[in-house]
Amino acid sequence: MGRPIPPVGMVRRGRNRGVPCHPDRRLRLGLQKGCPRMGLKHNLTFFLLLSVSSPLLAVPRLRLSQTVVGPVTIAQGANAPARSLEIFSVDAAGANSETAALRPTFTSTVPWVTASVGAVRNCERREGQCLPVNLTFSTASLQAGAHSATVTVRDPNALDAPQNILVVVQVGSAIPNSINLFVPPDGSSDTAVFTANSQLLTVAQTQSGGNWLSVVNNTAGSFEFVQSYLVRASHLTGMAEGSYNGTIAISRSNFAGDNKTATVNLRVTSQPIARLPETSIRVRLAQNSTRILRRLLISNRGRGTLTVSGATGSTASGGNWLTVEKVPNFNVVDLNFDAANVAPGVYRGSVEIVSNAVNSPQTLPVELEVVAQGAPVITAGRVVDNAVFQEGEPLAAGGIVAAFGEELSYAAPQGNTSLPLPAELGGIRVFVNDQPAPIFFSSYNQVNFQVPFNVTPGDGRVRIDRGSTRGNTVTARFVAANPKLLRLTLRASGLNIPEARDYFGIAVNSDGSLSLPRDLGIPNSRPSRRGEAIVLYGLGFGATTAAGLREGQASPGDPLPRVASDTNNVYFGALALNSGALTEALYIGLTPGFVGLYQVNVVVPEESPSGEVPVRVQLDTVSSEYAIVTVE
Repeated sequence: MGRPIPPVGMVRRGRNRGVPCHPDRRLRLGLQKGCPRMGLKHNLTFFLLLSVSSPLLAVPRLRLSQTVVGPVTIAQGANAPARSLEIFSVDAAGANSETAALRPTFTSTVPWVTASVGAVRNCERREGQCLPVNLTFSTASLQAGAHSATVTVRDPNALDAPQNILVVVQVGSAIPNSINLFVPPDGSSDTAVFTANSQLLTVAQTQSGGNWLSVVNNTAGSFEFVQSYLVRASHLTGMAEGSYNGTIAISRSNFAGDNKTATVNLRVTSQPIARLPETSIRVRLAQNSTRILRRLLISNRGRGTLTVSGATGSTASGGNWLTVEKVPNFNVVDLNFDAANVAPGVYRGSVEIVSNAVNSPQTLPVELEVVAQGAPVITAGRVVDNAVFQEGEPLAAGGIVAAFGEELSYAAPQGNTSLPLPAELGGIRVFVNDQPAPIFFSSYNQVNFQVPFNVTPGDGRVRIDRGSTRGNTVTARFVAANPKLLRLTLRASGLNIPEARDYFGIAVNSDGSLSLPRDLGIPNSRPSRRGEAIVLYGLGFGATTAAGLREGQASPGDPLPRVASDTNNVYFGALALNSGALTEALYIGLTPGFVGLYQVNVVVPEESPSGEVPVRVQLDTVSSEYAIVTVE
């Protein structure tokens, strides 16, 4: 088998190398120094994070029927109609329990929306009892455009509290009068989205080029208050480069301003087409706490070579809380939000990005919500594993997980630079079932840590304290193992590939190259070959044979710390569980010299399908989600 192959960009004991550098805030590992700003070859890894468990008493667990209200569309000079939602408490199984014990209070960041609670009643959309929350509006003085605020629900006796409700009011129609879309001449499409407060009748027409324009209601259910509509313009066979015009006739809205005809302009071009990773940015920051960096990677979904030449920012009020910098030599723009000496409130601004793209310049709306300093808050449901970041997934013993929230740390983002991992970093400590947990990385809104190997399966509690300020307590579910194969997330690295194709695993061939298709053009990569030994990397595989290994410690290399499982199966071509070409792994266990990182050494079976092949790993009682390996 040979020595296990360490993954690209990870940190090893005794050498400060390997913390992945990535513009996406989720992918921060925390054991790094001197990483370059960007570059695809440095972006092929991930971040380290944590959470923990223990039995819970019959304490209320706060739940909201929704965390976003709106956009509520109103005419300028009018007060928005009242809206309502429900709050309730659940037990470990998710059933309503102890709702009558809730004692919620409410605060709003703006004066134009207030909240109040009614008496316990039967829930409208679930079994059990709920408390109705009524939102009332005083929006007559608001100017045209979108306005947002946060209503915070607090309950000192409940777990998973406080929680926030984002409230959005749209003064005037949210449907644009004109929509500009861009596609290369390759059969692809471009989309835009608009919302309304009622179901609409939409009729799409084109003046030339065929039926390239469509509109569909993209809402999950007709009962939803906010209806979302997806506008799609597609390049059809035979469409030459040039401009094409269409219209969308909109009627039957209960808001008169929505009933209109919007023009749609489609440009088919071989020029670069810039794509921003977000359509708007909203940052919530405590006054005089720390600066927050949001990094934008501008990608090219067209042809040619995209070059971003500059970016500027402006604020409408609140002073100079926004600074914008184009990162030299990369299509990356850094946005820094700073709430120093900014009074609590909501402030708006914008960022303009200039490039050689056909759709340049692009304007990105930004918003800063400043709040008074308070205790650190983990967002309910946002203690997640570091492989897929999926809410609601159980967390494995020894797993690397992330806690997301706000005011977690007031220090600058800080990653640990040596092993074993510390119990305190950046002025914060993490507690799992009231026991300290080792920390990889700390920042204002994200903390990465490791679940103890001896955590008791079942419900548990996680808390983060900042200095002497105690944080809130949130619940999480823990299991002995919940294996996840790590993926590269190439779209986040700027690669222009369809989202459905972005499941390539961190898989290393026998010569150290990455297992990727040749058409991606990534250096030091090639498809794997049948009969070749490859290494895949993952998290959450659970306990191993390493006696005495504690969380936060680097894994030993002799003897190899194998996973404590009698079943070590790997399936090639396995979109469904336990399907595809079956082979037994040579080794499944911790990667020597690393913390919480697992690897799977396996020979690609002769029966493996060719092409982009989904791979799953099966232990005794659990299977991993799939990742893609390329086989030829």
